[in-house]
Amino acid sequence: MSANLSAIFYLISGVLFILALRGLSSPETSRRGNFFGILGMAIAIIVTFLSIGNFSSGFIYVLIILLIGGSVGAFIAFKIPMTAMPELVAGFHSLVGLAAVFVAISAFLNPESFNLGILGNIKLGSLIEMSIGASIGAITFSGSIIAFLKLQGIMSGSPITFKGQHLLNALILISIIILTYLLCFTQSANLFWILIAISFLIGFLLIIPIGGADMPVVISMLNSYSGWAAAGIGFTLENSALIITGALVGSSGAILSYIMCKGMNRSFFSVILGGFGGTEQYSSSKSKEQKPVKSGNAEDAAFLMKNASSVIIVPGYGMAVAQAQHALREMVDTLKKNDIKVSYAIHPVAGRMPGHMNVLLAEANVPYDEVFELEEINNDFSNADVAFVIGANDVTNPAAKTDPQSPIYGMPVLDVEKCKSVLFVKRSLSPGYAGIDNDLFYKENTLMLFADAKKMTEDITNNL
Repeated sequence: MSANLSAIFYLISGVLFILALRGLSSPETSRRGNFFGILGMAIAIIVTFLSIGNFSSGFIYVLIILLIGGSVGAFIAFKIPMTAMPELVAGFHSLVGLAAVFVAISAFLNPESFNLGILGNIKLGSLIEMSIGASIGAITFSGSIIAFLKLQGIMSGSPITFKGQHLLNALILISIIILTYLLCFTQSANLFWILIAISFLIGFLLIIPIGGADMPVVISMLNSYSGWAAAGIGFTLENSALIITGALVGSSGAILSYIMCKGMNRSFFSVILGGFGGTEQYSSSKSKEQKPVKSGNAEDAAFLMKNASSVIIVPGYGMAVAQAQHALREMVDTLKKNDIKVSYAIHPVAGRMPGHMNVLLAEANVPYDEVFELEEINNDFSNADVAFVIGANDVTNPAAKTDPQSPIYGMPVLDVEKCKSVLFVKRSLSPGYAGIDNDLFYKENTLMLFADAKKMTEDITNNL
């Protein structure tokens, strides 16, 4: 395939990727966006193969490995539960970063194959590009592995901090810059391997101080890193499709990280540099045992809902764990039959990744016009009769507005406490990801429903 024809098809792929991002920005158009993304990637892969020209025996091995990798990816995607989707995303990000490192190593050790010069005399621009791609790729890989371990529960979700941590991170980042500068002039293989090694180390150090409550931001941040790693390698390979795709992923991930930071009252630059979740351990001034808690059952909840004119549903990660979205949809349908107005309130960081709750509700065929973001629905809580909180925790905690000492102070939260009655479905009084007590549990208008979210929702439907 000629270079001009390849460029045209790569451009078409780039347009399809842009349309994919546009489609994925709304649940209503997400399926179409997903299709555009698949089509764009298929075109890019086919064009890349056709651009090789003379196929060698190695081409068959590439096809075999592609088939194996695609089969493994498809199998994992089919088997993975929605609750483990954040772990899956973190795992896939790590592979993108590792791929960038491998390509950079190949280009450095065998530059003739990539038309980058000869070993020991690589083009300066190409050397800078592969150094950047390899560094960001290594950071993405090791950082994503730590994120995966924290999300999977293999590693503690609590922030891991030590004295002088930020200074060490700063010194390593400065070392990466110095090593890249020296590498460009000496082209020493030893410096190249050291650069990759300390990049792996900084990725590890950037993520360990981040607590479980901040994992949604970490996911979007690593997504951005993987995009920039791909873009850097795209310049090395002179592959326009890889440059376009990497830039789109990198920039969209950075924008999403910024939006998430606003949703959690975090500093964007602190997120990029890591360690933003390493806050000191916070404890409430009063222990749980000293606070009165009102608890009820499904019959009590059904009575309150049956006599309400409007109900707002607030879903959280507990709903995802219990896979209660279908039971919730059935309960809502029953309420609607009784002429009760029902809407859903979604916090931007509810769950463990951006859009987690939207996907679950879409899976249960909840109408899109009933689902509202925080800014759209927060004023409606004061006029609603019942708020039904199913598995959400930190995103409903009033301490974010009232307690300056709280780690989540300043974080925008859903004004659930303003409802006439609050039904809070939770297994226990245990804290959420932020590791702090939720003041909403002890409000006069809150009725705690201690049970599995799916079982409780089904029991309420039966009582209705």
